[in-house]
Amino acid sequence: MSNKYGFSRYLLGLTVCYLSMNAIADINVYGPGGPAPAMHEAAKQFQKKTGIEVKVTAGPTPQWVDKAKSDADLIYSGSEAMMSDFEKIFSESIVKDSVEPLYLRPAAILVRKGNPKKIKGFKDLAKPNTKVLVTHGAGQVGMWEDIAGRTGNIQLTKAFRKNITMYAPNTGMAKKAWEENSQYDAWLVFNIWGVSNPDIGQIVPIEPQLVVYRGTGVALTKQGSKNAEAKSFIDFLKSQQGHAIFKKFGWTK
Repeated sequence: MSNKYGFSRYLLGLTVCYLSMNAIADINVYGPGGPAPAMHEAAKQFQKKTGIEVKVTAGPTPQWVDKAKSDADLIYSGSEAMMSDFEKIFSESIVKDSVEPLYLRPAAILVRKGNPKKIKGFKDLAKPNTKVLVTHGAGQVGMWEDIAGRTGNIQLTKAFRKNITMYAPNTGMAKKAWEENSQYDAWLVFNIWGVSNPDIGQIVPIEPQLVVYRGTGVALTKQGSKNAEAKSFIDFLKSQQGHAIFKKFGWTK
């Protein structure tokens, strides 16, 4: 009888060890909503290739920051400014030497289907009676000013500012406002939102001399730096297969 129970305990111990090893092998990834479609697809293909599960949690930072502080292996950003903010928020956990920019996406203009205002570029957004939606938060802080400022003409900045009808605190809320309120003629946003949401409008490129790019980068936490699988996932994101995934969703090197 004792041998029987002893063997059972042995099997239970092996099972617990196996589950613990699997839990360690899983990779917990957190970041904003913009790069999320590409990151989710990368996680899916990485798991298919390696058998290792990557759990991607995306959205506005307040929704996941507390959990990320306890179990994140990897943090990704929606701009370099955002990554700098993450370095402060996760000052106890992010490994600063591991921060690495990966891909860029251009700012663009989302207009209503059929482009009823015949918007051809950023300068058209400064014309009278044009209602513009912008994001003033997350990876787009000050983006509209950066674009207008490239002309060196304060009049464009003045005219564009007058046409801003809403400053959304993040892109998720901007998307909600765009879908629920047809008063907006144009939404200054990144091209990737049009790629991932083709039903909500069409993308108009910004003039080449005015367009700005902002990136997504990754950083390991102290927990992630001890997880060989987390490092392998970063290598996958940088690989040819990872590049193809991000390119599909509108990102570039």
